[in-house]
Amino acid sequence: MAITAVIGALVVGTFTQANRAGEIVRDQGDRYAASRMALSRMARELTMAFVSDHYDRTTTNAYRERPTLFVGKEDSLLFTTLAHERTWLDAKESDQAFVEYTLDDDPVHHDQKALFRREKTRIDAEADRGGRRDVVAGDVHAIHFRYWDPKRNEWVREWSTRSIDHKDDLPYLVRIDLETTLADGRIEKFTTEARIAMTRPLDF
Repeated sequence: MAITAVIGALVVGTFTQANRAGEIVRDQGDRYAASRMALSRMARELTMAFVSDHYDRTTTNAYRERPTLFVGKEDSLLFTTLAHERTWLDAKESDQAFVEYTLDDDPVHHDQKALFRREKTRIDAEADRGGRRDVVAGDVHAIHFRYWDPKRNEWVREWSTRSIDHKDDLPYLVRIDLETTLADGRIEKFTTEARIAMTRPLDF
């Protein structure tokens, strides 16, 4: 009886470990997939980033500055893009939108951060307000953006079309480093670069 009990305990322990290992592998795969999809989406939207000099300067409610923008920091990014896709038939939307990526508390794993995407389909003077905010990747340890400055021939940590230096320029490239916490506790870094097609304001 004693030998049978020992063998039974060993078998149960083996199955438990195998099941746990399977859960870790599946979780790892989910986090890899989410990170890659987030990078792919960011890169796609960045390739179609733009600013435009077509805005109302004549009425009493004229914008004080160009409403379209690109404001990139080391760990956040807000820009206008032509990558919006309508999901509702006859929706009063165009392909233009504000898109913002930021880190905030993960709603599932409270000791981790998550990457949030905010999209606002109405271009107005309040780019930093409104729109819909969703999680695009969980268990994010950190995110870093870098912006290629062709004039200085180097990567810079910040870029703003609201500044004097880059008022009429978008960066040639944007590099994204996304660090994800895997199920086994390791930090995995995913990297991509997006080339912006239109680096000068639209004016035609």
